[in-house]
Amino acid sequence: MTEDQRITEAAILRRVRRWILIFIVCLVLSGLTAFPLETETRWLADLVAGSPLAEHFPAAAAWIERVREGVAETNVRYPFLAYGTDWLAFAHLVIAIGFWGSYRDPVRNVWVIQWALIACAAIIPLALICGPLRGIPLPWRFVDMSFGVIGVIPLLIVLRGIRRLEWAAAVRQAPPVLAA
Repeated sequence: MTEDQRITEAAILRRVRRWILIFIVCLVLSGLTAFPLETETRWLADLVAGSPLAEHFPAAAAWIERVREGVAETNVRYPFLAYGTDWLAFAHLVIAIGFWGSYRDPVRNVWVIQWALIACAAIIPLALICGPLRGIPLPWRFVDMSFGVIGVIPLLIVLRGIRRLEWAAAVRQAPPVLAA
């Protein structure tokens, strides 16, 4: 293997790890934001109420206010239901930890990336099926689906890099071709 090939493989590995790390950070941040849900929905409702968004998109502003009110009232009357979002947050954090193996050895743990791609794709039918059952407005379902669509982008970059690393390893291990 030439020095250029080693540099290229090292660069690919760094890029793959960088994207996996970005994905891990996003999962952690997403998980952490599920804990203070009441505070966040209050902030969002206050922000929207004083902005042109409320004037131009009154239905969106009304929905955000309804969500804020629902979370606040539920926390007062049934605080144990917030335990469900605590588990949601915990799940995000545990899933983020699961990517550590792919960070350490992306080729060996490519299955984690493939699993994550499937999970991102599964967000779309979940939002389309459960959203109407729960009374979630269509535009909000598109916001939910965007997490899957956006999540696929770094994962596909990672998968492509892993495939290149696999190919480089296969070339490196191939027996030399003898000239006739």
